[in-house]
Amino acid sequence: MQRRGDEPRVMTSEPALRVIMRRLREIMSETDDGQSRLDKIVKQIAGVMVTEVCSIYLKRQDGSLELFASEGLNPDAVHNTRMKRGEGLVGRCAELNITVNEPEASSHPAFSYRPETGEEIYHSLLAVPIGRSGQVLGVLVVQNRTQKEYSDEDVEVLQATAMVVAEHLVSGAVAGAGTAIELEKSLSAVIQGEQMADGIALGHVVLHEPRIVVTHLMAEDPAEEMIRLETAIGSLRASLDEMFDHEHLSGAGEHRDVLDAYRMFAHDKGWERRLREAVEGGLTAEASVERVQNATRARMLRQNDPYWRERQRDLDDLSDRLLRILAGRITSADEPSSLPPDAILVARTMGPAELLDYDRKRLRGLIVEDGSGQSHVAIVAKALGIAAVGQASGIVERVKAGDAAIVDATTGEVHLRPSTDVIAAYSDKVRFLARRQRQYRALRDVPAVTTDGVKVDLQINAGLLVDMPHLKDAGADGVGLFRTELLFMLSNTLPKVERQADSYRAIVARADGRPVVFRTLDIGGDKVLHYLRQPKEENPAMGWRAVRMGLDRPALLRTQVRALLRAAAGQELRVMIPMVSMATEMDEVRALVDKERKIMRARGQEPPKKVRLGAMIEVPCLLFELDALMEKVDFVSVGSNDLLQFMYAADRTNARVGSRYDSLSPSPLRALKTLVKAAEKHKVPLTLCGEMAGRPVEALALIALGFRSLSMAPASIGPVKTMILALNARRAAKLVDDLLKKGTTDIRERLDSFAKSEGIEV
Repeated sequence: MQRRGDEPRVMTSEPALRVIMRRLREIMSETDDGQSRLDKIVKQIAGVMVTEVCSIYLKRQDGSLELFASEGLNPDAVHNTRMKRGEGLVGRCAELNITVNEPEASSHPAFSYRPETGEEIYHSLLAVPIGRSGQVLGVLVVQNRTQKEYSDEDVEVLQATAMVVAEHLVSGAVAGAGTAIELEKSLSAVIQGEQMADGIALGHVVLHEPRIVVTHLMAEDPAEEMIRLETAIGSLRASLDEMFDHEHLSGAGEHRDVLDAYRMFAHDKGWERRLREAVEGGLTAEASVERVQNATRARMLRQNDPYWRERQRDLDDLSDRLLRILAGRITSADEPSSLPPDAILVARTMGPAELLDYDRKRLRGLIVEDGSGQSHVAIVAKALGIAAVGQASGIVERVKAGDAAIVDATTGEVHLRPSTDVIAAYSDKVRFLARRQRQYRALRDVPAVTTDGVKVDLQINAGLLVDMPHLKDAGADGVGLFRTELLFMLSNTLPKVERQADSYRAIVARADGRPVVFRTLDIGGDKVLHYLRQPKEENPAMGWRAVRMGLDRPALLRTQVRALLRAAAGQELRVMIPMVSMATEMDEVRALVDKERKIMRARGQEPPKKVRLGAMIEVPCLLFELDALMEKVDFVSVGSNDLLQFMYAADRTNARVGSRYDSLSPSPLRALKTLVKAAEKHKVPLTLCGEMAGRPVEALALIALGFRSLSMAPASIGPVKTMILALNARRAAKLVDDLLKKGTTDIRERLDSFAKSEGIEV
């Protein structure tokens, strides 16, 4: 079919991508202005792809999209049709940075009809983002009258074409397109994110392994590009092999797991084949890597399985490494001393092992686009004392290396290119916090004893070997909770007994005689091991997890118990069982532990001199069989996070309900008081290791209830100890008892007033 002014459609046996690339090269070599070039580009794409419409929408500075060129739509609509940010299928494509492939576009809920375009006669629509270095500049769209889903080949052709269009947009082929981007990157801005690791940091931006910007897209000599690609792949594989032998990484199991994943992808034949095909299609080696990376990312992000999203991050990192090799550059991890002394690391995503690559003495802050306070990198950042903010949407596109930045992880804010007034205000705040930290450090060796002589044990929560130095730095009495599942979650395969034993042995050695409570594997819910088959559940937080899985799969629990027993040979071992729901479950666990100890003795292996077995109280029904439970355990520990969310039936990760209920309300405090009385009756040691323990006002209430052992994040030791040293436990206990008897609901406000009147800092 031919429309007004159309040239005949191009039908050729030559691959469509190669034809488009050749013709785009010809267009760009002409002396036309930017608008004329765009008009010719859409006409050529429509002809080669045999589509009735091809349009280019470009993003304006306010985030809206403007129709800049079209072949097939009403010519009067060009520069007169604008889509608000996120509006319609085109806006959705730009906002989410995704490909949209709709056989019947007008029936899609997001479709936005614009009568001035005359597009009502077209049914199918394919839209791909026009992007450069992760930033969306616009959208490239093709449409047809027939209802059809465009093929994978059509999608790949349009994606590759969008790369070329993006290159010329940024280079100034269209007036103002690149200027708007650079202008945005020069203005002050505040991005609201989510706290990952507490603290404040002022410094200058370092992009995490910044991507190589591919500027040369179309190959002059495909044979030469193929040689460059093959050489780079060989160098990549060799460099990964060398990293295994590097002295700094040889003993770090987490690093080796990450490298295993990289090496697996680096030797993947399918990945190599797709790279070769892209070069054969007329792209440079660099452009081929970027094209395959984008196409693979689009497929993987459609998967809901967290495993595939993690693999997507691994593949992104591998592709970026390959681009750096092609460009003749080394990674930031190879040259850690190149960091400025006040580095603020900015990344789209980051794993814990990657963070450990950086010079900790120079790293002040971390900002990631998709991180959360529950992520592994957040745990490492806390252990290293690095202020970190996650969920900082669009941060990578809005900064340049060297930009001044402030990370306020107390509020979750990131200040980009701040004014001198903002810098001065934060400098004062940092100095104040530094003075407080010096005060806390001065209390490191001072016992946590109240003014009326009540001793409170303060312990830390940990999950990695890098947490252990904080045991001494914070002046803590021990590790009240060591989360063993992190070793499993950082591994690509189920860790064998010896590897587990080596890790636990290192933890015990770093504790330097202080007690360590190892919590057995707590997986399930939001903690998934991709290599361990688990059923899909409607409510995984209350499903097949923790000890339930361990008792149903005793081989898994036995392997971990065996490793723990070996690691504590000749010493005392403390093991805590999570998610206990019935007292009788502790009988099953104890029988399993005793059996493993007998096996050790039979094999002539030295067992621990003593094994203390405890239960974690997280499930409310245990509150109604405390007497039976206390007879079966050597200690108990309250997991207040889960206990409170189950008591209130409120998911603590759900912003709408997680903060709706106060932990300092009569009901949870009465439940905790019941626990204290039961522990005292049976003379069983009791600890609380949830988030309540690390907040001074909540810790005050816990001490008033009778808790004498609290476990918290290392950074919370100083503030809580400062509170304890000024507290009269007897007066606090009387206040809380009176408030509970009266059923007072504003307990938090009463405790704040009490602290103020007593001169206690909370």
